[in-house]
Amino acid sequence: MLFVYYLMIFVFSNKKKEINTMLTQITVRNFKSINNQEFFPGLMNVFIGANGSGKSNILEAIGVLSAAASGIVDDESLQRRGVRPGTPRLYKSAFKNKRIPPHIFFEATNNQAKYSVRLNNSLENTASSWQYKAEELIYDGEIVISRTSHQDQKNKRQGYAALKLVDMQENSPCAVLLNILQNYAIYYPNTPVLRGISPDLQTRLPVGLTGGRLADAIKELQTLISTDEFIEDAFDDILSLIDWTISFDTTSNAETILSPTVARSKNIIRFKDRFMKSTFNKISAYDASEGVLYILFCSVLALSPNTPKCFAIDNLDQALNPRLILKLTQLLCKWFTQKERRSQLFFTAHNPAVLDGLNLIDERIRLFTVERNNQGHTEINRITMTKELIELSNEKGWPLSRLWLMGHLGGVPNV
Repeated sequence: MLFVYYLMIFVFSNKKKEINTMLTQITVRNFKSINNQEFFPGLMNVFIGANGSGKSNILEAIGVLSAAASGIVDDESLQRRGVRPGTPRLYKSAFKNKRIPPHIFFEATNNQAKYSVRLNNSLENTASSWQYKAEELIYDGEIVISRTSHQDQKNKRQGYAALKLVDMQENSPCAVLLNILQNYAIYYPNTPVLRGISPDLQTRLPVGLTGGRLADAIKELQTLISTDEFIEDAFDDILSLIDWTISFDTTSNAETILSPTVARSKNIIRFKDRFMKSTFNKISAYDASEGVLYILFCSVLALSPNTPKCFAIDNLDQALNPRLILKLTQLLCKWFTQKERRSQLFFTAHNPAVLDGLNLIDERIRLFTVERNNQGHTEINRITMTKELIELSNEKGWPLSRLWLMGHLGGVPNV
């Protein structure tokens, strides 16, 4: 009995540690198409819905909150996080028959700590950074930082929480929450950048927001294979997705596989085609299919130790056929739930096959439908395997993809 008691303590403490190192609740008000929404993310979070329903707005709302937690919200800080630049009028909700709100509200928690901020981006002075109208950091019910619009505030364009972080213990819940938020980024793969012929305007680790560091990131990961069994197995998993290649690696010697007229970085990705003669079977990322580059991009983000603790991929399923995205989704579920250093992932998708790769029995993997109501407000609803859905799936043999297409899950266009 004593052994069982200590085992329960060990499991609980590890579960608690995992929860506290990710966002567990997010609230957004008056941001773009999001009027007032609250949702509870897990470790891996998938957003499906019609085009224009607000999926990317959800990712960008976390991006604005990330900038606020870092101390300043302006075009530069937003673009660094992958938030699309826009005029102030595009950030605030402006629904018909509803007053345009002066402030935009964001809040995130990691169970023990909560950070919230109320921001105002001036419609007149479009070049200025956003003002902090209210900001609050709470730990275990106790206020750590509090500022309101009623106070005589100084430095209205400077966040207080970012300044307070300097005095916090590194592993305190408040510091953990702020660090998670500050390092958040939205990645969105771009084919010319992945091929190495266009520059990545945001070269953040591990791959750059659009894939500009893909070759370097792969090289960094491959140095870990000899000492990390998980990474070694993961590379075997990646190869299983690419049926035409024997292997892939990186090289700085590109003379035989890349035309000298093609722009290139120091390192390039090299593939060996299993069907070609050995003297002709080496090709670069420039000549490889874009699908394989998207697989490598997503895989690096899932596996790299340099990936932020919390990040997003917009349109993860683009350029991939249904069977391939199904298998990739299954691998992502495996990697994110088994990896020792876990990151929290948010991603949007349109391909129904993504749903069939999700293990929704695992509470850490969560599926959300996103749709706009009759007033145009974005609504976020978590999909769980209810008794009704399980019966439909078991009795008729319908996978989640078919249930979604038939309208049983919501989040389908009204066309």
